[in-house]
Amino acid sequence: MSKLKNVVVLDKKVLKAIAEGETVKVDNRKNNPGRPVNKKSARYKRLAKQAFYADVNSKFKTGNLFKVSGSTYYYSEGSENKNNGCIVDGVTNMHVCNVDYIGRTKVQGYTFTLGKKVNIELNLKTLKFVS
Repeated sequence: MSKLKNVVVLDKKVLKAIAEGETVKVDNRKNNPGRPVNKKSARYKRLAKQAFYADVNSKFKTGNLFKVSGSTYYYSEGSENKNNGCIVDGVTNMHVCNVDYIGRTKVQGYTFTLGKKVNIELNLKTLKFVS
């Protein structure tokens, strides 16, 4: 290998060896950032929180089972609009409530009980997903 102005140029021998399927030593020093990761920093905490919210939101939207007060439910997506779906009982497959809004950490829905509209709000951060 020859080095030109911080650019590594592969020789013809190396390219030929790669094409033939031979093993070639690679300098892995470029994969090391050179300093330890500070897991207590505000940026790391923010990124971890965002990853958690995205994971919980995708679990809910894909229909994974979750528990609320001892009962198991899942989200079923509507056909015309992705935000208009319903929550279904995981055991009996019966409709429980309609979903109006799915946010980053909150799901809002409604159901009718004895002729009255009852609003339902689920906090995705506190739901226990069944794996």
